[in-house]
Amino acid sequence: MRETRNILGWLGMAEEQSILEDARKHVEETCKTVSYFSEAVKAFINADLTGKTSAIEKVRESEHRADILRSKMVSQLSESLLLPPDREDLMHFVKTLDKIADWTNGAARILGFIEQKLPENVLKNIALATDLIVNSVSKLNEGIQSLAKNDLKKALDDCGCVDHIEHDADDQKQLLIGTIIHAKLEPISLLLCYQLAEYLEGVTDKIEDAADFVKVLAIKSK
Repeated sequence: MRETRNILGWLGMAEEQSILEDARKHVEETCKTVSYFSEAVKAFINADLTGKTSAIEKVRESEHRADILRSKMVSQLSESLLLPPDREDLMHFVKTLDKIADWTNGAARILGFIEQKLPENVLKNIALATDLIVNSVSKLNEGIQSLAKNDLKKALDDCGCVDHIEHDADDQKQLLIGTIIHAKLEPISLLLCYQLAEYLEGVTDKIEDAADFVKVLAIKSK
């Protein structure tokens, strides 16, 4: 029987274990970035300027920590004794995850510039879009953990849920843009809110990209 190959479930050399541990930390940090952004949105909706500013700073710091881990792993992988296919797979996986943190940080920066009190229907749709991001990254994390345990069926099911959420996020973007267009916003707020809508949907796109790659790894591991 062919030995199962799973780059997220290595049990080999100390070098592999070190890279794997950093990969796990990177996944956790990416999820924290999204969680902190959700905190920032909730504070914004509640007109809690201090809480919003604090949460946005947490997003920035978390994204920076994720970036440091990414750089460390890329450096380790470039000198690793891993076979080229494994090395390339993990390199791609790390870079795909890093884009989630990057886009979340971008959304947080835009949120930080919005000062006008927004209409309730706009706030409601921003909150719904943010909830989709949180749910999506949660399912992605479950899929990654399932893959690491070699539970390939659950990994594929979890990634399938990410796909469905991404479609919902596309629809939610249109709803959000509709409320923004019809709201009486100042020009700068209108521009910022539109950009925020783009970034919110963009985060779910990046999560789906990562889920697609997890599916590829699961199929390779069969």
